[in-house]
Amino acid sequence: MIEPAARLVAVNVVHEVIRGPTRWTAIDKRPVRGAVEVGELGLVGDRQCDTRYHGGPDKALYAYAEEDADWWAAELGREIPPGLFGENLTTRGLDITGALIGERWRIGGILVEVRSPRTPCGNLSGRMGIKRFHQRFARTGRVGAYLKVLETGEVCAGDRITVVHRPDDGQTIGGAARGE
Repeated sequence: MIEPAARLVAVNVVHEVIRGPTRWTAIDKRPVRGAVEVGELGLVGDRQCDTRYHGGPDKALYAYAEEDADWWAAELGREIPPGLFGENLTTRGLDITGALIGERWRIGGILVEVRSPRTPCGNLSGRMGIKRFHQRFARTGRVGAYLKVLETGEVCAGDRITVVHRPDDGQTIGGAARGE
């Protein structure tokens, strides 16, 4: 059986900067229509508030798999729309939790490298309205991946995602998130 092609389901940028439990946050990301320019520091029109932990070249983009969002939707008994976890890129057909650090993906007109798992903070708990949710989120390993932009360009919902390089061995995003 041929696997369906991995796709970009949504491109999400900050809708509104909001006050989180401890600081201001740009976690309120929502899908936008059309092509979005991607530079070395992420999506044009997006924002990170606390650049000590978010953003920069090694955390330019945050990707989350729709399959993991579906798992959370069943677990929590609620809808998890694209961008709810603060991700810039919502994917389908790509195992982000099983991706190896150093893996490279071609997404539309850009090339990215998987750099690290997301380390969720209390702002995720505030966004979800569930106390200590960020700790529960981290324990599952279903945290998504931070990406470095190696080639800038444009992305758009519907773009194909191709794994163009996978290291021979290494740590998965899920394993790194769980401290394995």
